[in-house]
Amino acid sequence: MKEVVLVKLGEIALKGLNRRTFEDVLKKNIKKALYGLGWFKLSIAQSTITVTPESKDVDMDKVEDAISRVFGIVSYCRACVCEKDMEDIYAKAPRYLEDVLMEAKTFKVEAKRSDKKFPLKSPEICMELGGLLLEKFPHLTVDVHNPDVKVTVEVRDFAAYVHADSKKGAGGIPVGTGGQGCILISGGIDSPVAAYMMAKRGIKLTAVHFQSPPYTSERALEKVKKLLKLVSRYSGSITMITVPFTKLQEKIRDDCPEELFTIIMRRLMMQISERIAKDYDCTALITGESLGQVASQTIHAIACTDEAATMPVFRPLIGMDKEEIITISRKIDTFETSIEPFEDCCTIFTPKHPRTRPVLKFVKFAEEEANFAELIEEAIKNVEITEI
Repeated sequence: MKEVVLVKLGEIALKGLNRRTFEDVLKKNIKKALYGLGWFKLSIAQSTITVTPESKDVDMDKVEDAISRVFGIVSYCRACVCEKDMEDIYAKAPRYLEDVLMEAKTFKVEAKRSDKKFPLKSPEICMELGGLLLEKFPHLTVDVHNPDVKVTVEVRDFAAYVHADSKKGAGGIPVGTGGQGCILISGGIDSPVAAYMMAKRGIKLTAVHFQSPPYTSERALEKVKKLLKLVSRYSGSITMITVPFTKLQEKIRDDCPEELFTIIMRRLMMQISERIAKDYDCTALITGESLGQVASQTIHAIACTDEAATMPVFRPLIGMDKEEIITISRKIDTFETSIEPFEDCCTIFTPKHPRTRPVLKFVKFAEEEANFAELIEEAIKNVEITEI
């Protein structure tokens, strides 16, 4: 039996005159996600993309797994392809659904008849196929309200499709339809989640990571690359720019008031990231900050940080608590990597009593007195670029 994957579109269906653009990007992203798994034909009709394998021995479990992480998809399912003829549906449906129905106790049948020329109406399809399945699987009973398995027959333009329950997709909108953004990525729990959440809103990601050897190790850098690789399963490829930050942090330590170490460090990161972001056609910065989580994330500290950049700064986690963020990190499989004991530059030279209500004019005065301009240029000149 020929098997395909039916991909149901989410928000894209509401995009009006721009819908075609979103659909084209989504098809492109699905093809990228399926790269290396075989050859596939993608066709779209009635808010559904049909993914048809054209190679032999395609691993459909891997195809499903890849599609499950593509943003812009509200749900998906594997389906058996039938001719638009009830006899062919009768012949194939019991065999195709045997494994799932043998494990169920209750079921119901739904029909979606988009081809109105099909001789049976939807209720008739449900009744006919439901009766056949009860004969083939006598242990089953019908439950129209809360069945163990929902069997669906979709009669479309060129074929009929039979499948069991759909699975929830990644949601959001296709990566690449929302512009480009620059994520300030650390080795912690928050920033990978922020990257994932902005990719879900269609943002193509560039990542900036600040490294301070010998205070941070090579293993800390590899940890960040591993985190970005996990995020890239959802976002697609990411360009990672690693910025040497040691000299700047040492100058902050030597020439700035201790209680302002963290806020000045964050401002320098914003300035450098914005310079890099412009070089990569990004129009926004992204951080993993959550309001009130640490001293540098109070409303006063965030205001001081934002003043250092002219670009919009997106903070998708701003109103979330730690447990909510951890839940998402577990879902996208970054949590275990994030808690590995290899710390990034944000954890060094931490003041004993950081100022939680910094005053901008004093912060800028300390920054100007230290004069970081030359070291900023040196850091930007010596960045390392990695394609994830």
